Amino acid sequence: MTARTRADAILIAGFCAFLFFYGLGQFGLIGADEPRYAQVAREMLERHDWITPVLGGQPWLEKPPLYYWQAMLVYSLFGVSDSAARVPSAVNATLMILAVYFFFRRFRPRGELDAALITASCAGVIGYARAASMDMALAASFAIAMLSWWAWRETRRRGYLVLFYLFMALGMLAKGPVAPLLAVLIIAGYALAARDWRGALRMFWIPGIFLFCAIALPWYVLVQARNPAFFHTFILEHNFGRFSQDLFHHREPFWYYLPVTGLALVPWVVFVSAALVQTSREWWAEFQARNTTDAAFCLELRFSLFACSWLIVPIVFFSISQSKLPGYILPAVPAGAVLLASYLWHGLKEEESGRAAKWLIVLHALAATVWIVPALLVAYLVTQHRLPAGQPMFVALAVAFVLAGGIALTLVSRQGLRMLRFVTLIPVVLAVGAVLKLGSASLDQTLSARPLAQEIASVEMGTLPLAVYGVPRELEYGLTFYRNRLTIRYEWGSVPPEQHLLVAPEGWRARVAEQAPGRRVSFLGHYAPQHVDYFWISAAPDQKR
Repeated sequence: MTARTRADAILIAGFCAFLFFYGLGQFGLIGADEPRYAQVAREMLERHDWITPVLGGQPWLEKPPLYYWQAMLVYSLFGVSDSAARVPSAVNATLMILAVYFFFRRFRPRGELDAALITASCAGVIGYARAASMDMALAASFAIAMLSWWAWRETRRRGYLVLFYLFMALGMLAKGPVAPLLAVLIIAGYALAARDWRGALRMFWIPGIFLFCAIALPWYVLVQARNPAFFHTFILEHNFGRFSQDLFHHREPFWYYLPVTGLALVPWVVFVSAALVQTSREWWAEFQARNTTDAAFCLELRFSLFACSWLIVPIVFFSISQSKLPGYILPAVPAGAVLLASYLWHGLKEEESGRAAKWLIVLHALAATVWIVPALLVAYLVTQHRLPAGQPMFVALAVAFVLAGGIALTLVSRQGLRMLRFVTLIPVVLAVGAVLKLGSASLDQTLSARPLAQEIASVEMGTLPLAVYGVPRELEYGLTFYRNRLTIRYEWGSVPPEQHLLVAPEGWRARVAEQAPGRRVSFLGHYAPQHVDYFWISAAPDQKR
């Protein structure tokens, strides 16, 4: 190992450790998906069942098993916890960064460290690397598969094609048929732009298809055999249904993924856009000339076209979908990072005057530092749902302004874009550190069920059944995970006949009494950060006899 390789290894390990792993448990699981998926993995482990996902003792057939399997392994090693539930995504993100590094080391030497750190520092990658969800498992396996396909396209070595089919199968196990479908559409988009249909069609390799089927299909066959409702629930409802209809109330405007993708590519969105525009111009010039003889230029342009297709096709595909969630677009984020890294490696080509490049630098400096403001003020945002006025806002803006000025001045100096990676990573590290240091307590109190579950446990005598009434499902699933018992909803029409605890919005005591007529309702406490009360409900009269 050379000194350069050792230095690269230290930098990548350090950044991945900080960006993906550090402080994973500083705030509890948030949203509905994190605690739900974490609990499914726990119940599968307790039942020693690696086939049927289970929640509350009942089959939960909405997602494939790759994340559950990974979480079960982590639980087996470290025990069940919210931080353990997030480890699989952090590991998947790290593997993706390593794949990007080694791909560039092999095919774009001396651009490998830029490529790895640019990918690792994208906001979308950092966010989902720290979440207990399927999205990073899909994004990582998909990115490795796409890079393997191009490695095969460039070298024609079948080993790379084997890797493509292997990781595409893992993508199928991560989130379903969307993985191979997106791969086909991306490669078709590249083939159309590069007029390379012959090379694209050669990807359909019979041994590779058999490998894909051997890895991806056994679980689908087994889960269908054990759960006849699987095909309807997973394939028809959660794949075709989500795409063609707004079954789960996730409707957004058609252009929704443009700003979402831009935010996911922060702090690199300005230069990714510049790389996209330059690739489009070079492609159009080559398309009109049709006689380019520079083989190296053609190869680099083809790779950039491939990265553009990888970036654009998922945006278009999911924009057509009737159901839209931010995590859907995550497989496109590594493409933006790869496109930018290739753009920088190939050499930034300025416009007709240096002024345009300077404006590009200024825009990049602003995009790279603007998120320092919400990071420093995250406690205000999650508790007050607004940015504060006065001194806190002034300090945050001053910090962002100083950083932006420093970045801009550095990049217009003689060092130029050679310093791009270094100066851009400074606000990334500061922003992540600020959120973890200044916002963890507020995030935990307002968005996670963990502190409420701890508060309830401190006042109850024994472990009673827990019900909820009128609260968000995020709180319901969070309480289920932290208490490791099914949380019953009054809205289901089944008020537990035995004595139990109930969580309801503050001021709902009269409504609670209406739902449990003839039973004692005792107020136990109020949890102010989430505006809920919790009660003790006596057993039904016929249960007391």
